[in-house]
Amino acid sequence: MSARALATRLRVFDAAEKVFAKKGFDGATIREIATEAGEPVGTIHHHGGGKALLFQRTVARRAETLSTKRLEALERVLSEGDPSLECVLGAFIRPFFDLSAKDPRWRDYARLVAYVSVDVRWVDVSKECFDPVVEVFITAISELLPERSRQQTVEGFVYSVSAMLSLLTSQNRMISLGAASGAESTQVDHLVRFCAAGFRG
Repeated sequence: MSARALATRLRVFDAAEKVFAKKGFDGATIREIATEAGEPVGTIHHHGGGKALLFQRTVARRAETLSTKRLEALERVLSEGDPSLECVLGAFIRPFFDLSAKDPRWRDYARLVAYVSVDVRWVDVSKECFDPVVEVFITAISELLPERSRQQTVEGFVYSVSAMLSLLTSQNRMISLGAASGAESTQVDHLVRFCAAGFRG
């Protein structure tokens, strides 16, 4: 693929990510994505396929990067020996915030992940893009909390993911409820401790 074609493809997927994040799968249209990308509708179909396939491809394109960062973080934690629950949870949670700090488009991606997490239409997307890494972390947590059943560990993990996505996408909501606009790194610290306390509770 030529450099020009790669640049066009990047614009298409960036536009799709932005529009899907704002309007969801059902509210977004291919025409809106084309307008956002500054490309004809035919170009969107060429690079993304139909609307459903474009959504799936848009979710998948960042999943490998996120998964790699999480597994690298977990490997570092485990290599130090005797990891805490907070360290393991942090290895899953912090990479998403680190990536979004460098590139705000990851905030849009977080909204897509949230849509995928709650809509049964995208179960296969979750299984392909996220579940292999999720299983690694569930195993690590289970080894730290052997007294917890699989059900309890999975529930705690899903609650933790929901809290993570909420912080990634809903900063303004906390401010509107009277929270101070503090450093995100501090908020992430609070989030990790909150999730760990939930597992232990």
